[in-house]
Amino acid sequence: MINLRSKRFSRKVKSNSNINNNGGEIKWELRPGGMLVQKRECENNISNSNGEAIITLRVSTASNFYDISIQPTSTFGELKMMLSIVTGLEPKEQRLLFRGKEREDYEHLHMVGVRDKDKLLLFSSNH
Repeated sequence: MINLRSKRFSRKVKSNSNINNNGGEIKWELRPGGMLVQKRECENNISNSNGEAIITLRVSTASNFYDISIQPTSTFGELKMMLSIVTGLEPKEQRLLFRGKEREDYEHLHMVGVRDKDKLLLFSSNH
C-alpha cells in the first residue's frame, strides 16, 4: 500500500538555510512542472483584493493614450470592454495590436507575452 501525503512548503522551518540576507524567511513555491523554487517577491507588483496580480498597460490611439489596469490572465475581449468605457468605441469596432499583430478577443494577455507597462495600439475598424 502506498501512502500519499501532500507536502506543505509554507511551514516555518527553524533552520539557517531558510533565512535570506535581510533576515527574513524565504518563501517557496511549487511550479506547475513540479520544481520547487524560491518565491519571487516584486515590490512594485500590485495585487487586487483576491491577491491576483494587476498589470498596467498603455493603450495608444492616433491622438490619445490610456493607462489601463487589468489582470494579466484577462483576454483581449475583456480589455476591449474596459476600453469601450473610456473611448466610447464598441468592442466590435476596436482593433488591438500588440507587437505589430492584431490579437483576437479570445487570446489571453499573458499567453501572448503582454507584461506590466507594455504598449498596445488601438485602431477603430469603422474608418
